[in-house]
Amino acid sequence: MNKLYRRLLQYVKPYWRVFAGAILAMVIVAITEPVLPALLKPLLDGGFVEKNLTLIQLLPIVLISLTFIRGIATLASSVGLTWVANRVVMDLRMALFNKILTLPTTEFDNTSSGILLSKVTYDVNRVMLASTDALIIVVRDSLAIVGLLAWMFYVDWLLSSIVFTVVPVIVVIVRNVSRRLRTMNTANQDAMGNMTRILEEAISGHKLIKVFGGQHYENTRFQTASNGVRQLVVKTETISGISVFSVQMLTAAVLAVIIYIAAKQSVNDAITVGGFVSLFTAMGMLFAPIKRLTKVNDQLQQGLAAAESIFALIDKVSEKDCGQRSITRLRGKLEFKNVHFTYTEPNKSALQAISLTILPGETIAIVGASGSGKTTLINLIPHFYPLTHGQLLLDDIAIDELPLADLRANVALVSQEIVLFNDTVRANIAYGALATASHSDIVTAARAAYAWEFIEQMPH
Repeated sequence: MNKLYRRLLQYVKPYWRVFAGAILAMVIVAITEPVLPALLKPLLDGGFVEKNLTLIQLLPIVLISLTFIRGIATLASSVGLTWVANRVVMDLRMALFNKILTLPTTEFDNTSSGILLSKVTYDVNRVMLASTDALIIVVRDSLAIVGLLAWMFYVDWLLSSIVFTVVPVIVVIVRNVSRRLRTMNTANQDAMGNMTRILEEAISGHKLIKVFGGQHYENTRFQTASNGVRQLVVKTETISGISVFSVQMLTAAVLAVIIYIAAKQSVNDAITVGGFVSLFTAMGMLFAPIKRLTKVNDQLQQGLAAAESIFALIDKVSEKDCGQRSITRLRGKLEFKNVHFTYTEPNKSALQAISLTILPGETIAIVGASGSGKTTLINLIPHFYPLTHGQLLLDDIAIDELPLADLRANVALVSQEIVLFNDTVRANIAYGALATASHSDIVTAARAAYAWEFIEQMPH
């Protein structure tokens, strides 16, 4: 079993009872599949040929009962698998979101928000397709095919054995196409993430685009990315369609041969009318599940490619938090000792040999040209980035010795990046660890920020 599927099954494990019930219901649906052609043989031979009235009266009752059982089982399997799949999707999204919350800042520097958004939305939905639609087809249709073939062998083993001549060819076709589809779907997800990134940048930077007249440039970028997605989707569908067409043509050729041989056998009474119709019906019923099975490979490859993308993010290393010296309140002495910092390129340092001491109560301004490292220097204080060399001390304690929660609880940061969460004014002011702040404290903070006047004018 593919290791990605084994890992996905770990997310299914907490809901195994519902999952097992849904699988059992699918098995019942599959078992009832060959019953219909099986009923045709006694109906035609016993009812129309032999005029057996008891059999004629019994068959409608059996048919209604069969339809009822099949309907209940279909409903149970559909609802059960949908419930499990959506729980798995929710758990995956929560795992992704929790990982995003704990990723080091460098990951956000190196990965666009559009890529992350695509993983949480688009990729997870692809996994759901693999865990519901594909699973239903693989389990139900595989069992249905086995049941139909078993009945066909019971009716006429010689004719039925001809069907198996096409099976090895189908296996070879599907196996060769699988690798190509996986590669195409991975490329499609990357292209979708790139398109989402461009869209997100256009929305967040709409003012800059208008001021600098960048509409045509951004439109060209988005059109190029969107066209790339279109081309990959068409190419994937073409490969999948050729595979489906080839399998269906092989199946049709085998059925044509079987019908010809069966017709010749009927001349010598080697097969009854009921047996022939039953056999032909079973062969006809093979078309739909075989067609779905040949198409399911595309869904499986999309789901596995999406799962690979999701787990690649989940497996990323979280922000290191190795501090052991727990503190509550710092006095505020800040000291940089020969601090060096490099982002990614070892030959381009953002900070070199910075030594600076700031005493409690002091107010200082750091002035410098754009790109000189002012923001980088500030970002080192809440430990958004680890130092390349040197020491940064708070109250004579190295910041990497402090737990991140304790360190950041003592840092008040007014960033140049303004963020307003889609929440209440209260939740935006008393955010995170400050959520328990009293109403009077929130009002005091709003007044100090000169925000209280326009807050009062907002609708309540």
